[in-house]
Amino acid sequence: MAEIRAIIAATGSYLPPVRVPNERFLGHTFFDPQGRRLAKGNPEIIRKLHEITGIEERRYAPSDLCASDMAAQAAEAALEAVDRETLDYIIVAHNFGDVKNGNLRCDTVPTLASRVKHRLGIRNPYTVAFDLPFGCPGWLQGMITADCFIRAGAARRVLVIGTETLGRIADPHDVDSMIYSDGAGATLLEARAGEAGILSHLARTDALEHAFLLRMGGSYNPEKNGGELYIKMNGHEIYKYAVKTVPLVVKQNLDTSGIGLHEVKKILVHQANEKLDAAIIRRLFDLYRVREVPEDIMPMIISWTGNSSVATLPTLLDLILRGRVNGHRLHPGDIVVFASVGAGMNVNSLIYRMP
Repeated sequence: MAEIRAIIAATGSYLPPVRVPNERFLGHTFFDPQGRRLAKGNPEIIRKLHEITGIEERRYAPSDLCASDMAAQAAEAALEAVDRETLDYIIVAHNFGDVKNGNLRCDTVPTLASRVKHRLGIRNPYTVAFDLPFGCPGWLQGMITADCFIRAGAARRVLVIGTETLGRIADPHDVDSMIYSDGAGATLLEARAGEAGILSHLARTDALEHAFLLRMGGSYNPEKNGGELYIKMNGHEIYKYAVKTVPLVVKQNLDTSGIGLHEVKKILVHQANEKLDAAIIRRLFDLYRVREVPEDIMPMIISWTGNSSVATLPTLLDLILRGRVNGHRLHPGDIVVFASVGAGMNVNSLIYRMP
């Protein structure tokens, strides 16, 4: 009898219509962590950021939408051909809940998953809805959780969503604010017998020394003393941690599953920073002593979507499957590796065979 695996049956995403090009930040006043105004001019700051991250523009949610609203729209796209009353679980990954435009308070009661279920009009009380805060790897951890439910026979259909409005909790006086964006992506997993589906996964948390590389903190502008908290990160240390740790997790996952690096068609990495992601892939191939990295192995959309945290991977996957990422296609039998890194510090990896 064929093994029951979790298959990606459908996907959906919500890309906010508000496009914010890099030039929009020319009028900002930037400070360093000590509250000193940066000496470099904004054109140079913006040029350097683009050179490192690859970001040319990012998306911000319309003022009347929150993370749960975007999550529901992404879910609608993924459930077009499905009876939503048959869902066993709705898992919504996020970090800040619903943040209203102009209000930094995080609203997580009720859970975003319950809000999404409400907006989807699902009556079935046994469609269990819960949130998963796990940093940027949250959506991928939701996929791992859903796979465990399905393999255990506890679920047949699970909807996993990643949604975030990072643009609303970014300090406008912090250069890193130019990285963040908003968005949502959804994936429907179903239990099916066969060789395709989720093959293996692995996750780790390095909290002893690295818990606060990403954290909340006050504005870098010394004149803003209102007690508001914004997302803050130690970019240099995160870069070093990610380049060292993510390739190790991916390699361990591949080796445990018996899949060779040469069998991998695509590697979908959390769209955090173009240079960082390229370094992660280079390091992975180095671990296997492979010199040449295939040019088309790592799809990137960060140049026009920015970093939307938990939404980057499901959005990327949805756009690829809908033929909206130039030069990238997935075919039956293809092996896809997913990997992410973020606050915690958390790292995870998942290996998937296309049906």
